[in-house]
Amino acid sequence: MKKIVFLLLVTLSFTLNAQNQKKYKVTKTNSEWKKLLTPKQYYILREAGTERSFSSPLNYNKKKGSYVCAACKTPLYKSEHKYNSGSGWPSFDREIKGNVEFDTDYKIGYARTELKCATCGGHLGHSFDDGPKNTTGQRHCINGVALEFIPAK
Repeated sequence: MKKIVFLLLVTLSFTLNAQNQKKYKVTKTNSEWKKLLTPKQYYILREAGTERSFSSPLNYNKKKGSYVCAACKTPLYKSEHKYNSGSGWPSFDREIKGNVEFDTDYKIGYARTELKCATCGGHLGHSFDDGPKNTTGQRHCINGVALEFIPAK
C-alpha cells in the first residue's frame, strides 16, 4: 500500500511540474542567461528580484518610443502609456497586447499579479488596480533594469 501511495505522489508531482512549466519562444539555460545579462538584470528577470525604487533612469524618461524586454528584445510597452505613478518604478497603464504574461505570485504571503515577458518568461514587475482612472485603472509597476528603451525614429 505504501508503494502505491508513493508512486501516486511521484506521478502527481511530475504531472503538476509539467503543467507549471510554460514553454516560451526564447529559452536558455541559467548559464546562458548569466552570460547574456548583467548581474542586476539576471537577478530581476530570472530570479524575480526587485530593483531599489527611484534607481532606474527609465523612471524619468519622457521621450517617445517603446520599451522592450532587456533579455529578448520583445516590445512590451509604448511611451504614450507611461505615466508618473510616484511609486519610484517606471509605470504603464497598459501593455502591448500579447507580449506581457499575467501570472499569480504568492511570494510575499498574498496574491499579486506578476508581469512576465511572454516571449522569454523574464520577470518584469507587478500589476495593481490603482492606475489612472481616466484610462485603464491599471498600474504596471516595472523594474527599469528589465527594460531597454528604443527611441522613436
